Amino acid sequence: MRGDLCEGIVTIKIEAGNQRAVSLNQKSQFGKLSEDCLELSLIEACYLMERGRLDIYEDDEKCEADYIIGLIKDQEIYGKYLVYRDLKNRGYIIKTGFKYGSEFRLYERGTGPGHAHSDFLVKVLYETNQVNVLDFASYVRVSHGVNKKLLLAVVDDDLDVTYYNIEWTRP
Repeated sequence: MRGDLCEGIVTIKIEAGNQRAVSLNQKSQFGKLSEDCLELSLIEACYLMERGRLDIYEDDEKCEADYIIGLIKDQEIYGKYLVYRDLKNRGYIIKTGFKYGSEFRLYERGTGPGHAHSDFLVKVLYETNQVNVLDFASYVRVSHGVNKKLLLAVVDDDLDVTYYNIEWTRP
């Protein structure tokens, strides 16, 4: 399947007789569907490209995987991509969490938007980051306020991901 890269978004045109893009959205919960195309984030597109399910073109030239990974690194979202890929490989449905001040919303396997509410908000941090205690408290407060658990995904210097389930506890 072909996707066209423009300004950090990969667009797949929905053509007559080719419903693969629609299936990617409705069955696998990738991207945002409009009348004539499916829009994928760079992270989603890179994941599909690594799996051999998508060829990405920019200005009618096919992009190599190293080029797309380079774009992700240039935009400083490589850690987010590592977390996305790991969670997707574990079978979770992942959507953006911008509305909640996190990177992702995480749905249990077999569910997704329109079928159930997300169970987790995922906040991605790097091992070398310093986290302000007030910021940390706000992450916990927002997740608790919307009845979700907070999952901290910490990316270390070796690019391994460790998850911490953070819960609100009343003294």
